[in-house]
Amino acid sequence: MLTAAHKTLLARIAIAVVAAGLALLLEVARPTLLNRLDEGIRDVVIRHFADPTPENRIAVIDIDDETIRRIGPWPWPRTRLADLVETLIGSQEVRSVALDIALPERGDLAGDTRLAALATHGPLILAQIFDYSPRFPSLALGQLHGGETARGELKGRRLAQGYIGLHSGLTSPRCVGNLGYQPDSDGVLRRLPLTSRFAGQDYRHLAPTILGCVAPQPLATELAQLREWRIPYHKALAAYTVIPAHWILQHELPPGWLRDRHVLVGSSSLGLGDRVSTPLAPLSAGVMVHAASLSALLDLAAGQLQPPWSGRGWSILWILASTLLATLIIARFRAWSSALALLALSLAWLGLALGGALHQAEWSITAPLWGMLVFLLLGIPHEWRLAQKRIQQAINTLGHYVSSQVLNEILRANLQYSLQPTLREVTVLIADIEGYTRMTSALSLEQAAELTKGILESLTRPLLAAGGTLDKYSGDGLVAFWGAPLDCPEQADVAVATALAMLDAVDAFNRSGQNGLPPVRVRIGIESGKALVGDLGTSFRSTYTAVGDCINFASRLESAAREHPTPLLIGPVANAKITRFATHCVGTINLRGTETFMDIFSLDRDRPSVDNIGLTTAA
Repeated sequence: MLTAAHKTLLARIAIAVVAAGLALLLEVARPTLLNRLDEGIRDVVIRHFADPTPENRIAVIDIDDETIRRIGPWPWPRTRLADLVETLIGSQEVRSVALDIALPERGDLAGDTRLAALATHGPLILAQIFDYSPRFPSLALGQLHGGETARGELKGRRLAQGYIGLHSGLTSPRCVGNLGYQPDSDGVLRRLPLTSRFAGQDYRHLAPTILGCVAPQPLATELAQLREWRIPYHKALAAYTVIPAHWILQHELPPGWLRDRHVLVGSSSLGLGDRVSTPLAPLSAGVMVHAASLSALLDLAAGQLQPPWSGRGWSILWILASTLLATLIIARFRAWSSALALLALSLAWLGLALGGALHQAEWSITAPLWGMLVFLLLGIPHEWRLAQKRIQQAINTLGHYVSSQVLNEILRANLQYSLQPTLREVTVLIADIEGYTRMTSALSLEQAAELTKGILESLTRPLLAAGGTLDKYSGDGLVAFWGAPLDCPEQADVAVATALAMLDAVDAFNRSGQNGLPPVRVRIGIESGKALVGDLGTSFRSTYTAVGDCINFASRLESAAREHPTPLLIGPVANAKITRFATHCVGTINLRGTETFMDIFSLDRDRPSVDNIGLTTAA
């Protein structure tokens, strides 16, 4: 049979398994809603930390609305487009020119001829577009260029469904890059397919094509093996040099000002260019996506940016370690402390996760947080219920030893009174039925039990009413004290008043003559002193009691009362504390086992009424 401790342990293990299992499942499965939440958080961080330092390796030539107004409406004659490219390559001495413009149809012959020559013999990179959405019939315009025989499995490449290629007049271009993309489910463009597969051929995207065409980089080939390229967007939009196309065509830019830069020619005109949502802006020209991709690839090639990495192993390790730590914390600390600890763990993970996200880690940002939420919703309430149960057990246990007034005072003080053993100043009262054995031997079992219960009831009721702590019943009597667990400044006076109330209650019981029971005489001894008070039980049984010489002295006084006409004897220490009663010495007694004698006292004959004493029973 499972013990309470075993059940508690199993419950804690079950909560930990649920928390870790949920976090691991979310990390591996990446459901759509969770993925959107992760990406939204990642976007905010990317936007906040985007570097505004000018990107001097890239320039964007923008066919904007002002250029359209000055130069003429789109589509331009191919001769004008050729003029733009030749000016960039010639007087501006750029390293490469990549067109973010598809040319599936013929233009004027002279312009097409010049563009074809620049694409064959110069640093001009043309563009084609792959379509990844299934359509019927499939999109197929122009001719495709730059394909390589497909190698390996499709796993590492995006499968294209259709295309927009180049017209037949642009023969033998040296480099052609793909402009196609597919936004995430929330419409934000975060990834580009570095390699696309169509009809058994693999085609590179624009940014790696630029690097591989103009200045071959081993890194570009390495990244081409990835299924998708998560664009870091590590540069702010303001970091890129964007020049209106009419500056180039009208020679408003100083010669050589763009020397050695990679130039992307695109459009921000609302009626011409494509618009996409990115982590940097809700609406941006598509050419800026290729600029961000090219900038990141250049940094990767220079060793200034870390390649994308899964981070899943570290995430799983964190989930397991934080689960174990959270389990230990909520088992040892209070609810609020545990909640703060869970918050600290969550913030620590967020700091790590967001820092990793800036360094291309692909882990789920929120998956471990859901595990912490399980602890918050299940673990802490479970531990709180256990704590409440332990408190209630302690209250129930303490209720067997102290009066309801004392117990209420302890509860009002928010259970600040501990049951740990402490040395306290107490006043002890010991009461006993005189001749109990001789008296009950002449009674039936039922009569003896009724007599015992009646007398103990008469003794206990005044004790609890006066705020005393019931130590124990001693068969035919009881042991009680004042001064613990609550302080009692007038403990000696309260003890004497209680003793008088006990004697009155016993007299009333005797006068009642219930069922013909014989009258009884009760002896009471009272003494004060230092005692060790608290839970002095064992692992088998708890008991709240007091241990000290004053208990032994009070017991000796109770025994001595049989030799005196008064049923109440008071020790010298307690007598010195009494202020509300008149007492007198009635003799001395020898302390058993010693040669020490102790003065004993009793109350004067004319004692005040117990009801009019007005004592303070608890602090």
